[in-house]
Amino acid sequence: MSNVMWFESYWEGMKPEVGGKAASLGEMTGAGLPVPPGFALTTEAFRTCRDAAQLDSSLARMLYGLDVNDMAMVSDRCSSIRDVIRTMEMDPEVEKSLRHAYAELSRRCGVEDVPVAVRSSATSEDSPDASFAGEHDTYLWIRGADNVVDAVRRCWASLFTDRATCYRVEMGYDHRTVEMSVVVQKMVRPVSAGVAFTLNPADGDRSTVAIDSAWGFGEGVVSGEITPDNYLVDKVLYEISRRSVSNKEHEYVLTDHDTVEKVEVDEDRAIAPSLTDDQIKAIARLARTAERHYGTPQDIEWAVDADLPDGHNVILLQARPETVWSKKVPTAASAATGGDFMSSIVSTLMSPLHSKKS
Repeated sequence: MSNVMWFESYWEGMKPEVGGKAASLGEMTGAGLPVPPGFALTTEAFRTCRDAAQLDSSLARMLYGLDVNDMAMVSDRCSSIRDVIRTMEMDPEVEKSLRHAYAELSRRCGVEDVPVAVRSSATSEDSPDASFAGEHDTYLWIRGADNVVDAVRRCWASLFTDRATCYRVEMGYDHRTVEMSVVVQKMVRPVSAGVAFTLNPADGDRSTVAIDSAWGFGEGVVSGEITPDNYLVDKVLYEISRRSVSNKEHEYVLTDHDTVEKVEVDEDRAIAPSLTDDQIKAIARLARTAERHYGTPQDIEWAVDADLPDGHNVILLQARPETVWSKKVPTAASAATGGDFMSSIVSTLMSPLHSKKS
């Protein structure tokens, strides 16, 4: 097993080496679902660095006699452990692999020092009786190889949060067997974004894909300032059977400081479609691929990424089962394809920008 696994190289037997998050991204990529590009630093890389730094002996010393009922002791010991991991030297070959992979990701995206999410993918998160979801760290909008290396070490250090450490003690897990892969994945800078359903949410018709779209992050849709463009696409021929283009006077865009601000849209662009016909069809095919892969009607979130080349810039952000017509509970609310659905994608795209790093 190498230090780095690109999403497109994933196969099922690699899951123990990359953890659940990375495995899921690899599975979706292998299914033809275009998630934002990226790679995982494997648990082998973690083990190599752990052994080179003789971390096990340091951990044994700092964890000896830990009383999980003494929270002052827990906090002090765990803080010291995290400091050791955050400041330890990374094995030269592992660091070389990580820096090379980040440079290659930047090259593939055509962006110097591409902004990335650096996400923990611990193997302990996959234990049936473990409650580690969301416990380990994620760092967002990280730019530059030095910062990526630092964020990876911080993710490793988050194996020893107070809660995770106490939980392992209480469940009888050996701290030495806990390993972590780290996902490094491009952040999305959307030209336009929206949702798609593999049925018509107005009447439950499963022969069409329904698409809502707006410029930028789509926050104006949620706030009620604008109405999204809406398209219906035939599932078989991928012909656009209906299009409704709204007047989109504002959009929310990412600034050079990685914050989002509201800007005016010039008149011609405001009344122009927020998707090309090729993009509409690509989104419909993406939604249909997700439906086939998961075997049920899907509600997907997508974006057109400004940093990726035409023909490869429609990106899947999230896929989940459609829950209204699939359960045969048609209501008047199912016809409202704007605010509620768009609010989810805005949360997906924007919340990281306004969240403190762990």
